[in-house]
Amino acid sequence: MNLVDSHCHLDCEKYAPDLDAVLDRAARAGVTRMLSIGTGDGPPELDRAVRLAERYPQIYATVGIHPHDAAKATAKSFDDLRALGQHHKVVAFGEIGLDYHYDFSPREIQRDVFVEQLKLARELELPITIHTREAWDDTLAALQEHWHGECILHCFTGDAGQAGQALALGYHLAFGGVLTFRTAENVREAAKITPDDRLLVETDAPYLAPLPWRGKRNEPAFMAETVKRLAEVRGTTPEHIAEITTANFERLCLHSRNGTRYTEGSHGY
Repeated sequence: MNLVDSHCHLDCEKYAPDLDAVLDRAARAGVTRMLSIGTGDGPPELDRAVRLAERYPQIYATVGIHPHDAAKATAKSFDDLRALGQHHKVVAFGEIGLDYHYDFSPREIQRDVFVEQLKLARELELPITIHTREAWDDTLAALQEHWHGECILHCFTGDAGQAGQALALGYHLAFGGVLTFRTAENVREAAKITPDDRLLVETDAPYLAPLPWRGKRNEPAFMAETVKRLAEVRGTTPEHIAEITTANFERLCLHSRNGTRYTEGSHGY
């Protein structure tokens, strides 16, 4: 069984002591590829995931400014993202979006930085991965106005109604450890209605570890438990979930901007 963790934060300092061991455990669990999210601690340093992807063939990278860090963005930040987005291991733009739960950056600035990054992603012809928390309506409104490409709603925790809205717009839903939580019946209902060709799995590691590791440092190997639970919810097998989510990731992220396949060891698209 080959799995792809479509969203993790491997540049996090929590992995500094034992990243190689984390990657070994991932491989033993069948997680053969990981997409490391390139938001880090925000500007000015935006290349940590790219540097990881250069070191490890099984790791790909995104670039972007998280809504928490929107207030740190400058004109140079966008220039840096444009340059990084052309790196041969960068296969998506994100995570970007809106977060009205913490409001670490003012909402108006969050929206401005979100829209600017949507424009950049469109220019770079990259799919986007979206963070939205307590900002559903504003997130969808911005996407409908400014985005017409491939979109992944990362760590989807909405209900079936919100899933239906996103699916009607052609978006993809990525499910993580929250799916296994006892109180997350709404997420499981959303997972049930997601078509095979719109489904992804992730960890958001080091956050949101699935049961039975809830509250501990998450890591890509733990995704096997999420996949097992997702298969139960959808009335299928873990092997089928692995097959369709891997195919979806490859279609979304591992094709070049001109339609040919990304290949290991290439130095561009």
